[in-house]
Amino acid sequence: MNRLRSPGGCPWDAEQTHESLVEYLIEEAYECVEAIESGDQSAMQEELGDLLLQVVFHARIAEPQWDIDSVVSGITNKLIARHPHVFSDDIADTSSAVEDSWHVRKAKEKGRDSLTEGIPDSLPALMRAAKLHSRTKSLNVVPTSQADRASDLLGELHSQEELGDLLYELVRLARSRGWDAEGSLRSAVRRRIDAIKDIEGAKEHELGN
Repeated sequence: MNRLRSPGGCPWDAEQTHESLVEYLIEEAYECVEAIESGDQSAMQEELGDLLLQVVFHARIAEPQWDIDSVVSGITNKLIARHPHVFSDDIADTSSAVEDSWHVRKAKEKGRDSLTEGIPDSLPALMRAAKLHSRTKSLNVVPTSQADRASDLLGELHSQEELGDLLYELVRLARSRGWDAEGSLRSAVRRRIDAIKDIEGAKEHELGN
């Protein structure tokens, strides 16, 4: 990559910017997902290599502000800081405890006032909903009547395949009514974020008193 970006290298590679490579970064990430889901180890190896190329490419573009060594150093330090139960004296006996600790530490490191901050708005609604739940499940947000209905419905399913079919049918039926399933879920996520922030604010007020 250094040779490709240097004088006498490749004109196309030399012209690229962080912005121009975004579409390729997204494409390679999705191709990695496809390879993983297919179970094809050879394809997975190839696609991970393509994704790694994007990391190296961006690091080379960023020189001399930062480079691939600083990227590796940064993630190494982050892994150590986020795993005090391994590299220090903290205790976390379950994966759930580890995950909760990770999100709390990340919020403190980033100077965030809420666990909901830092979840990209551009994520697909399903991914954003899953990320929000992963970060905030320890807050025990009070279930709504919709949550009870969903729980009853899910109890009738026996596999992820059935869940996928149900989600597809929900999207189809929503479209038949002129409803936007993606937009509806995005709105639901925003409402849940507001509710979670209210809970966090109440907890902070209690601690202040």
